[in-house]
Amino acid sequence: MEKYIEQIVEWLRERTEAAGAKGLLVGVSGGLDSAVVAALIKKAYPENSLGVMMPIHTSHKNLQDALEVTNASNIEAINIDLTESHNVMYEQITEKLHDKKSFNQEQDQLANANLRARLRMSTLYALAAHYNYLVVGTDNASEWYTGYFTKYGDGGVDILPLVEFTKTEVREMAKLLNVPQAVIAKVPSADLWEDQSDESEMGVSYTVIDAYLKGETTKEEDKEIIEKMHTRTMHKRERLPFFKRN
Repeated sequence: MEKYIEQIVEWLRERTEAAGAKGLLVGVSGGLDSAVVAALIKKAYPENSLGVMMPIHTSHKNLQDALEVTNASNIEAINIDLTESHNVMYEQITEKLHDKKSFNQEQDQLANANLRARLRMSTLYALAAHYNYLVVGTDNASEWYTGYFTKYGDGGVDILPLVEFTKTEVREMAKLLNVPQAVIAKVPSADLWEDQSDESEMGVSYTVIDAYLKGETTKEEDKEIIEKMHTRTMHKRERLPFFKRN
């Protein structure tokens, strides 16, 4: 894994230079994947890397974990609280939907979660424009295959350094990169709503997904869940469809 860390750091530099950018930034949530990316971009650009914390009704624990991540990697950090901005957008949207009698309670939690992710993405790109940095994604192989990311949210990035590595492998990387143990051990969550966890939402654990991606024997019901997610989210990984004139 040390070899891969070195290769990723070099790849980050190559991609940044090819884009004519000066450095890299990442949204830091207090979770494992963003902690690893923060450490990697700090290695690639010690003086030109930025960790961005963007709380939206975020728990004190997650915010503290994010702070510990930036301190452990010694990356320059900025905290932009998006709670009020999110509240204004969400209230205006839901008000208009109620006016039109189109508000769908069953879809509201997902719509709101995606709004949060896309607001964070917009914030990252606003910062990136000022710094002339690239926005670095945090999706790992397990999330990429299942499509467990928000289109134009946390999936809206310039480069993806971890997409070839399973969650288990990212955890191994974290140990070598001195990510705080509390972050390595915490329950994976996209912090999209209170007490949300990735695995309870997906209905299958990352351990099982990782094993499946490695070709190991998987229970039929777990395989079905994973493949259903993969098929349903194909549009997130493919080029946008466009009309071709004759």
